[in-house]
Amino acid sequence: MHHVAKIAGLIVAAGTGQRAGGGTPKQFRNLGGEMVLVQAARALLAHSRMSSLIVVTSAEWADIANTALAGLNDIRIRPCILGGATRQESVLAGLNALGKLNPDYVLIHDAARPFLTQTVIQNVLDGLQHAVGAVPCLPVVDALWQSANGHLLTPTPREGNMRAQTPQGFHFAAIFAAHQSAPAGMADDAAIARAAGLDVAIVVGDAQNIKLTTADDFEATPPMTLDIRTGNGFDVHAFTTGDHVVLCGHRIAHDRGLAGHSDADVGLHALTDAIFGALAEGDIGQWFPPTDPQWKGADSAIFLQKAATRAAERGFSITHLDCTLICEFPKIGPHINAMRQVISGICGIDIGRVSVKATTTERLGFAGRGEGIAALATATLVAS
Repeated sequence: MHHVAKIAGLIVAAGTGQRAGGGTPKQFRNLGGEMVLVQAARALLAHSRMSSLIVVTSAEWADIANTALAGLNDIRIRPCILGGATRQESVLAGLNALGKLNPDYVLIHDAARPFLTQTVIQNVLDGLQHAVGAVPCLPVVDALWQSANGHLLTPTPREGNMRAQTPQGFHFAAIFAAHQSAPAGMADDAAIARAAGLDVAIVVGDAQNIKLTTADDFEATPPMTLDIRTGNGFDVHAFTTGDHVVLCGHRIAHDRGLAGHSDADVGLHALTDAIFGALAEGDIGQWFPPTDPQWKGADSAIFLQKAATRAAERGFSITHLDCTLICEFPKIGPHINAMRQVISGICGIDIGRVSVKATTTERLGFAGRGEGIAALATATLVAS
C-alpha cells in the first residue's frame, strides 16, 4: 500500500516582536478583526494533508494562544508548548514535541506571516519530493548596500541573493537531527539545514506572504480577495396608446406607447433590478413603489442612478451591464449606440462596459404577438 506522507505544522510564536511597538507581541495582535496567530494557523490547517499542528509560545502568552486556537475547533491542533530564549531554541522544542507524532515532513512557519496561501504550501511540499528541505523565496529587486551609522558604505550585488520566507519545509528526521547538533546563533532553519550539509531547494514564494514586523505593517490590509457579484433583472410593459416609447433612456418614435406608472422603460427597469440584485438589496418596486404618486411618469434614469449610487455606497464598482430588449417592434438596431451612451452616462462607467442587444421571439408569446416589450439585464459588480 502506498504510504501517504504525514505532514506536521510548527508555528513559532514565542518572540516579543519589539519592532512592531505596543505591549502585545505582533502574533497576538488583531489584524482585520482576528488574531494574527490564528490566521497563520488557519492557513496551514487549510491544507488537507496537514496531520497535526503545534504552536511554540512563551509562558506568558500560552493561555491566550491556546484559547484563541481553540476557536478554530480543529482536533489537529495540539496544546501549545513553551519555547526558549531564541527562535532556534523554540523550534527545537517544537521538533521535540512533534517527534512523538512521527511525521514525515514538517513545515516551520512564522506566526507573523498571516497571509500564507495554499499555493506556497504546495510549492514547498512539491520541493520536498526531490530535496530534504524547501524554502519559498523571492528574488531581490532593490539595490543592496552595506551600511554603518546611517550612511551607505559599499554596494552588494543582487545576483544570486534571494529573500527567504516561511513555511520552510523539511524531511522531519533530517531537520530534527540537524537542529540537535546545530551551533547556537543560526539565522533560520534553512541555515541549520545547510550547516548540516542538507540539500535545500528554492521554491516560488509570494509577495503577499509578508512578515508583519513594524507598526506600519499593521496598517496594511490583508491581500484583497476578489468580491464579484452578479445580478439579473427582468421587466415587461404592455403597449398602449401613444406616439413613442422610451427604451434604455432613449426616445423612439412609434405608433404606440408603453403602459406603466413611470415612463415604462423596460430596459432601465431591468438594469436597475440587476444592480439591486447583485447587491442583494431587493428590487425596483421596493425602492420606488408604484403606489407612490411621486414616481408617476418619472424618468427611469432616476431609478438606475439610485442603484448605481447605492452600489458605490456599498463599495462596489459596476464593471459591466448587459441588457437584451425582446420585441418585434420598434426596430432597435439603429438606436443601440445611443442607448449605450445614455446608460454609461447615468452610471458613470465607460461605454465599453455597457452592452445593449435586441432579439425577437420568432412571433411566439406576448412579445411575438406585439402586445408588449420585455427586457433581460445582467449587472456585474466588483468590490473596489
